[in-house]
Amino acid sequence: MSFSTSVLRPLILQIAEHPWSRRIVTATRPGRAVASRFVAGESLEEAMRVAAMIDRRRITSMLDFLGENVRTEEQAEKARAAYLEALATIDRAEDLDCAISLKPTQLGLDMSFEACLSHVEPILDAAKARGTAVMIDMESVGYVDPTLRVFHEAHARYPKVGIALQSYLRRTERDVQHLPPGCRVRLVKGAYLEPPEVVFTTKGEVDASFARLFTTLFARGHSIDVATHDPRLLEGVRRRVDAAGEGWSRVEFQMLYGVRRDLQSRFAGQGYPVRVYIPYGTEWYPYLTRRLAERPANVWFFLSNLLRTR
Repeated sequence: MSFSTSVLRPLILQIAEHPWSRRIVTATRPGRAVASRFVAGESLEEAMRVAAMIDRRRITSMLDFLGENVRTEEQAEKARAAYLEALATIDRAEDLDCAISLKPTQLGLDMSFEACLSHVEPILDAAKARGTAVMIDMESVGYVDPTLRVFHEAHARYPKVGIALQSYLRRTERDVQHLPPGCRVRLVKGAYLEPPEVVFTTKGEVDASFARLFTTLFARGHSIDVATHDPRLLEGVRRRVDAAGEGWSRVEFQMLYGVRRDLQSRFAGQGYPVRVYIPYGTEWYPYLTRRLAERPANVWFFLSNLLRTR
């Protein structure tokens, strides 16, 4: 187990939960500078500019309006309106392949399953009318079952809905067995701080789980978004799909905005399908802290910038 995995990552996530940490990061220039590396901006207009820019590099996109764990109907309605606006804007953009990603807790899942579904359904209907793909994001382990329930309902309504699954969760191999045939899966490693009894705790275990899950999903005929920046895993997927001789209609590489642009450009330049996940909005702090925890070197970048401003 690496030091960054066993010590730094949990420590960063624990520190990030404190209000003083949020204030330092969100209210200082160094904090916002680090955020700008991973977040396209606070407005839809800024996110669409990024989508158009990477489209010129033959890279498609997926928009994520940042926010989670809303507690009021008004907040959920605001998130729904933001996604409807995003869908309308995507529709007006000529020849832009741009999907959207939804977080169920941003759409009222903490209030009730029914409340969440009441906000998800209008988004699905708007996406279906435009032919836009929708991905349902997976959050912390306590939300896996209700999120899968939302997904099954959503997929029955609109087949171009996919679900994110996390390879660090021990349960994911079982969850795969209950997915709708051929549905789209966004395979990620997982970025939340969870107890060791529910997650694999070493990089080797998480990577092995990722590889097994890809093999299972590919064999079962699913479409798969391979969402990792790990060169070894990416190369393993590339070799396997190329060897299968079926082409790349069911598989694409997905990477985060601001992360491993070299890999994004390399795979796109070689003709492989690449999609970049573009987060935007004012509620960027939780997303940023998970990115910092994934790559602790970014914390040192933030601290060095903070010290230089004093």
